[in-house]
Amino acid sequence: MAAIFTVSSMSAPPIPGGADKPWHTLGYLGLAIVVVRALAGGLPRRIGARIVVVSVCLVVLYGMSDELHQLFVPGRTASFDDLVADAIGALIGASLCWAWGIITPTSRDEF
Repeated sequence: MAAIFTVSSMSAPPIPGGADKPWHTLGYLGLAIVVVRALAGGLPRRIGARIVVVSVCLVVLYGMSDELHQLFVPGRTASFDDLVADAIGALIGASLCWAWGIITPTSRDEF
């Protein structure tokens, strides 16, 4: 969250390739993995739908707060498209953790 906040605080963040949507997706994918790990008590662990939904909701709420934050940064604006990219990243990250719990033979029971 600190890394996302820091980049969002820059008036002109360095964006390799010019398009920022893939970077939004990647950043929030990583954040979702961290949030899932925190809620599940680490990985590998078989996680249930509750952890996936709560994680995605928390990450998307943070994305909303980040877009609001950008309204107050000179040269930046809030964008619904950025929030959609954030949500896609959150869904992918949480889904990867869910899949990892299924394919890992050492996964503990679901809670």
